[in-house]
Amino acid sequence: MAQLLVVEDDAAIRGALIRALTERGHAVTSQPSAMTALQHVLDSPPDLILLDLGLPDLGGYEALRMMRAITSVPVVVVTARDDEAEIIRVLDAGADDYVVKPFGAGQIDARIRAVLRRAAGGTGPGAAGPLEVGGLRLDPDAHEAILDGARLDLSRREFDLLHYLAQRAGQVVTRRDLLTNVWRLPYGGADKTVDVHVSWLRRKLGETAQQPRYLHTVRGVGIKLSPPP
Repeated sequence: MAQLLVVEDDAAIRGALIRALTERGHAVTSQPSAMTALQHVLDSPPDLILLDLGLPDLGGYEALRMMRAITSVPVVVVTARDDEAEIIRVLDAGADDYVVKPFGAGQIDARIRAVLRRAAGGTGPGAAGPLEVGGLRLDPDAHEAILDGARLDLSRREFDLLHYLAQRAGQVVTRRDLLTNVWRLPYGGADKTVDVHVSWLRRKLGETAQQPRYLHTVRGVGIKLSPPP
């Protein structure tokens, strides 16, 4: 049974969510504002947070950034906003998934279970333990990346991207696959989002697109992570 925190100012929506999720076996608490939710997270950390973006006291994006500063608890954003640029911005700020209203109770329950599985280390092949590719070592439990003995300072999204590629070392992964499975955009998104993050990773891995060591672009296909020769 997962302990969920619903952050939603609309009493009717909040009540419906609580009922639906309780019926599906979750323990649910709720808060109507960002500041009370932040205090709740500090006092009684839940297993997962459902966060509405249209809160009365603080923008949902700012609330998400503040939550990420105090906790690594998974956050599923629940909102009526379906603008792609906003979805990418929120996911890059640390949201684990993004669900657009209206939605069915079965869908939100499935999203919650999927995010909790990923948070527990069940995202794919080799997810349960550290991965090593050449001089690169990734530990998903510690959320730590080591390159040639030195710790890399990676953002949450950079780590997720590198870990996803490391799980498939030697395979070419398409940008659409990355947008779907790392950014959680079910219908794809802007390739530039992937390219920008790959560029940031290259810099931290000490390489360039012209002289790659680990990240190799296969033109017209995608990205491949493989150890240096």
